[in-house]
Amino acid sequence: MSSVPNVESSAMIAHLSPIEVAGGMILSDEVHARIGAAILDGTFGPGQRLRDVDLALQLGVSRTPIREALQRLERFGLVEIAVGRYTRVSTPDDRLREETGEFTAYLMGNALRIALQRCDEDQHATIVELADAVVDSAHRADALGLFEASTDMFIEVTKATGNAMFIGVIREAALAIQRNLHGWHPFLAGPISRNDGYERLRACIASRDADGAERMLRYLHGVS
Repeated sequence: MSSVPNVESSAMIAHLSPIEVAGGMILSDEVHARIGAAILDGTFGPGQRLRDVDLALQLGVSRTPIREALQRLERFGLVEIAVGRYTRVSTPDDRLREETGEFTAYLMGNALRIALQRCDEDQHATIVELADAVVDSAHRADALGLFEASTDMFIEVTKATGNAMFIGVIREAALAIQRNLHGWHPFLAGPISRNDGYERLRACIASRDADGAERMLRYLHGVS
């Protein structure tokens, strides 16, 4: 990831509203989601310094869940931590984006294979319906719409695997995948140029052809 100059000048100025603790809420997960969402929507932009004491005051929680959330975000490259110096939002470079795209294509191919073998009829019908939206976006050459429709489909695919490990990995990686790939031209332009493949992907999904669906997904994203 590329370095961001003049770290000291990138002081934390954005403000988050307090968390309202509800029954059954896992506080560390909520803190992670709130900070991650602020990175995704640009509230905390690249190079933005994140001070745990400030975040704790804003969200109305102790520093412990803040530190846990920042460590989780660091593991997937959303923040950079230099102990005793700073914690800041990272700036994704092309290499990180390429690696994220490769990771996503392989992981989603495997998830699609499992889901098509295990999902019930209702789940299958939902996935096919979401695949229709993906095909529509591809035909309209709507790159951002294709990314968003694909994201919606693979949220459902991940659930349909019924595999706790897949679901857990995707839950942790989802923020990084969205931040690193949303709007990144190479990840979107390649699949758009192969939009006929989306019809074949949809056909494989509809017929529960798990092998074919995985192969087609990898073809669309240029991985073997």
